[in-house]
Amino acid sequence: MVGTFFGSDGPRGTTWHCTGSVMNTAARNIVLTAAHCALNMKGDYVFVPKFVKGAAPDRQPYGIFPVQRIFIDPRYVPDRGSSTTKKVSSDLDTAFARVAPNQQGESLQDAVGGGLTFTRPAGYTRRVTVVGYPSYSHNSAGRAVKCAVPTRQLAGFRQLAMTCGGYYGGVSGSPWITDYTDDGRTGHVIGNLGGYNGGGNDANVDYISYATAFGADAGNLLADAVADQAPPADLPAYRGLKGTLPGGAARWRKAALMASGDYTGDGRGDLLVAWPDGTVTLHPGDGRGGFGTEKRLLKANSTWTHARTVTGGTFAGGTRSGLLVRWSDGEVTLYPQPGPTGLGREIRMAAPRSAWKNAVQFAAGPFGGDPGTGLVVRWADGSLTLYPRVGTGGFGTGRRLVAAGGTWTKAALLTGGDFDGTAGGDLLVRWTDGSLDSYAGTSTAGLGTRTRLQGPNTTWTHAQALTAGGFRHGGSGDDLIVRWSDGETTLYADTGARTLGTEHTLVHPGT
Repeated sequence: MVGTFFGSDGPRGTTWHCTGSVMNTAARNIVLTAAHCALNMKGDYVFVPKFVKGAAPDRQPYGIFPVQRIFIDPRYVPDRGSSTTKKVSSDLDTAFARVAPNQQGESLQDAVGGGLTFTRPAGYTRRVTVVGYPSYSHNSAGRAVKCAVPTRQLAGFRQLAMTCGGYYGGVSGSPWITDYTDDGRTGHVIGNLGGYNGGGNDANVDYISYATAFGADAGNLLADAVADQAPPADLPAYRGLKGTLPGGAARWRKAALMASGDYTGDGRGDLLVAWPDGTVTLHPGDGRGGFGTEKRLLKANSTWTHARTVTGGTFAGGTRSGLLVRWSDGEVTLYPQPGPTGLGREIRMAAPRSAWKNAVQFAAGPFGGDPGTGLVVRWADGSLTLYPRVGTGGFGTGRRLVAAGGTWTKAALLTGGDFDGTAGGDLLVRWTDGSLDSYAGTSTAGLGTRTRLQGPNTTWTHAQALTAGGFRHGGSGDDLIVRWSDGETTLYADTGARTLGTEHTLVHPGT
């Protein structure tokens, strides 16, 4: 499954260039390597799996596979005069190549009989086998070097590091495989040799190597390669472990409540967060899935420690969003127009010790296309009510969508938005077993069309907060932000009623 690349001199020459490995994909023609390798690949390059030095193309074990197209994250920018970088964008030193069939017309995966599965590592401390082809000057026999080693984090980067001798130039792009077996046809790859300084320390010693640690960025790039489509040119600026939101995962695991809306009046989706100590912060959106300088709307206080559920919507009319809050004593208040300077005035919507103490979750949205913002409420008894026209004058008349008891007692999280691009209200539900459903076109007539986005799974049981909004301009629907139990925070751009959108990491785990 591992091989190397050649230019115009072909596999009978001695100028093999970097290392590649076969990926297991629906396209069946994808090779993994390093971005700093792929930058130098011209139109005459070929990939040769399990390369045999000196053998003609028809004598290579699986033949040769001409490189058709290269896929590199456009945010990977080499240092001046180099193909590598020591900056944070070195985390993106991953590339994928689409290759043509070999001389016998076989696809790459059909020829080699398998491929590696793209896998995001659960942390930086793993055990891997790294296989690569050092260049001719250090490897005149043209044999692959292999080492089974533990990994660690390269401090300050989203990268893995290992210590093992013999990894000279040419090994860039080598897969880091967690379950390698000799002559195996499958395995899980969590990164490729590369990253900081092209995958080595400043002294370029052969016994210290680095690798990109696969994440959402590499996963999106692989999806582009499989679809044979160019990576988007308008991706949010890459900030490394700093993430798009300020602070690391240790901070964001404490983000108790989140709401989205246009709180600055610029037509872009913003994120409002309530923290366990009562602090309330506003994160202005940039319209590209990123966020500007954090604004503190309230410092730590005892009042906001009693906030139990929040949601954002245009409750006061117009385009500016308001914030609806249910407190621990059952009081519900509306802030019609929070902004960068504070929460603004407060309107009581329900008195303390009211029935609203049993309102477990709020989800605002344009439900049923009614003017203004509607509110779906999930009550403690499992019933579901829609208030189609919530405003500064009150909730209005509610419509029961689901009776008490049954399935909806297992609804762990709710959020509302426009996921199908129809300007109507759609409901997204995370259930206690980790499954994820959308209800497109929810209105006073009833819950909308149900679509399962995720079946029961352990991953989504760790989703602790959801909010949906227009964080990226030009999308077909709303975007979904998820805060996970370990503090990782993710944006799924253009989430639809039938599928989750493209994943972008806002806060990296382990930071």
